[in-house]
Amino acid sequence: MFEKEYDVIVVGGGHAGSEAAAAAANMGSKTLLITMNLQNIAQMSCNPAMGGIAKGQIVREIDALGGYSGIVSDTSAIQFKMLNKSKGPAMWSPRVQSDRMRFAEDWRLMLENTENLDFYQEMVAGILVENNQIKGVKTSLGLEIKAKTVILTNGTFLNGLIHIGDKNFGGGRSGERAATGITADLIDLGFEAGRMKTGTPPRVDGRSLDFSKMIEQPGDDVPAKFSYLDITKPLTEQRSCHMSYTSPEVHEILKDGFDRSPMFNGRIESVGPRYCPSIEDKINRFADKDRHQLFVEPEGWSTVEYYVNGFSTSLPEDIQFAALKSVKGFENVKFFRPGYAIEYDYFPPTQLTHTLETKLVKGLFFAGQINGTTGYEEAACQGLMAGINAALQVKKEESFVLSRNEAYIGVLIDDLITKGTEEPYRMFTSRAEYRTLLRQDNADFRLTEKSYKIGLASEKRLRRMQYKKEQANKFVEFFKETSVSPEEANPVLEANKSAPVKQSGKMFKIFARPQLDLSDVRNFRKVEEYIRENDLDNEILEQAEIQVKYSGYIEKEKNNADKLNRLENLKIPVNFDYFNIQSMSMEAREKLNKIQPKTVSQASRVSGVSPSDISVLLVYMGR
Repeated sequence: MFEKEYDVIVVGGGHAGSEAAAAAANMGSKTLLITMNLQNIAQMSCNPAMGGIAKGQIVREIDALGGYSGIVSDTSAIQFKMLNKSKGPAMWSPRVQSDRMRFAEDWRLMLENTENLDFYQEMVAGILVENNQIKGVKTSLGLEIKAKTVILTNGTFLNGLIHIGDKNFGGGRSGERAATGITADLIDLGFEAGRMKTGTPPRVDGRSLDFSKMIEQPGDDVPAKFSYLDITKPLTEQRSCHMSYTSPEVHEILKDGFDRSPMFNGRIESVGPRYCPSIEDKINRFADKDRHQLFVEPEGWSTVEYYVNGFSTSLPEDIQFAALKSVKGFENVKFFRPGYAIEYDYFPPTQLTHTLETKLVKGLFFAGQINGTTGYEEAACQGLMAGINAALQVKKEESFVLSRNEAYIGVLIDDLITKGTEEPYRMFTSRAEYRTLLRQDNADFRLTEKSYKIGLASEKRLRRMQYKKEQANKFVEFFKETSVSPEEANPVLEANKSAPVKQSGKMFKIFARPQLDLSDVRNFRKVEEYIRENDLDNEILEQAEIQVKYSGYIEKEKNNADKLNRLENLKIPVNFDYFNIQSMSMEAREKLNKIQPKTVSQASRVSGVSPSDISVLLVYMGR
């Protein structure tokens, strides 16, 4: 039934598995993707969206490297938003609302059109290992399939247990069975395992909602897109999301069910995601808040199903229903399915190398939630990197690792490998020391050439990046070399409440002023002529503007990075009480108080501790 021996077997067809299979196959490895249900490839198990704060940067990096997530996000998008536009470009984060069914369909069709990739639907029940070397997998039907490398991307399926109130049952997600056997094999080989949990909110019938009582959340007036390639186009029409709020009445109804909550009665003992808590966790932890935001998100262009973002819960279904009926706009709500929590096995990622290969078994890679992460984007980028490194290992070529100053992907993997995680890991911009360098707009500049050299990114992608980079750099040089007179500059400066100039000066210096943006500078005749003559598109214009206005911050960030490297010998007093430092984030205080690092350098490497937290610590210590 199968090849004598595959180069790469990928176990699991979620976001990590899909990217892993695509990467390995596109690099020439004979690849087999095994999943329990081929109808659910790249299924959006939770919210129907891609991107967001820091996650959008990851999707752009995946695309720059030649992955599929950015392309599929564009083809299945129903709304686009660039988040944090009021802040600096390092914080800008693209996000799309997705058509859930189209997203999975587009992913499957792209994979089916990928050469060197085979598919098989069955549960993998174990792995084949000889002398600490992976040899393949064994299925629930007893088949043994041989491979040089294996990538495990099991998501929430490893011994998955679903909780709704005082009921629980085995499952990898709603309507699908759990996967068994792999955990036992890995533990027998000496791997350390743990349990984590995540959750999801109810899905409801949009026909039963009154959107007139909610706040509309439209997409951007001029939507962009994820992929750097021109095979996808920005949206010309969009669907709106809506926002509503819980209330004290809603909270009281929810509290009435706490004694039946698996989270509070001890039925769930594993740790859930800190930054995506259940609604019962929110009203318990933040008792001073009398309301919480709920985002009402359409699941697609045509379906009436809606996702209630912010109402993740494992409370009994009758409590969920009663509480949601008390939310404005939900008075006549009808459920498609209730929310639930799910517990699953994971393997602390300190057992991996930076290639995502396990230290105990040669040729065995882990990617996604099996490593303790949460989120589609975090899973997808791990799958991509595991797929790349599995293919390179088969070719006996040098491994591919991204450093913390090269990509958010590098930050994520380094955090996992060097720090581990005791709770579902989610990427944030604050986790990256070099986020001014790691912007969403320049991911292709940072990564496409590297990917092309290892045989993944296409030549078309490389040439497109090179053209964009060349044109943006030339435009920046134009500003550095071209002068503007006071007669032309001052009307624009005064209109933007910026001090006038008394003599001619370079446009670069004028443009760098915070009060001006590109639309203001285009009032200068020479600028508009240059743009028109060189036929510069919005992507090139944005890139040049960021380079002009952000140059000082980039230099400052490099200096800050150098300072952090000198902290290795700076000792922290024994039993230091971090809770006294009110200016430090609560996550940092909790983590540092628990770990009690001996030096500031060690503190800076603790998961969840940001560079700003370290700066606060240094000030507090008188340094």
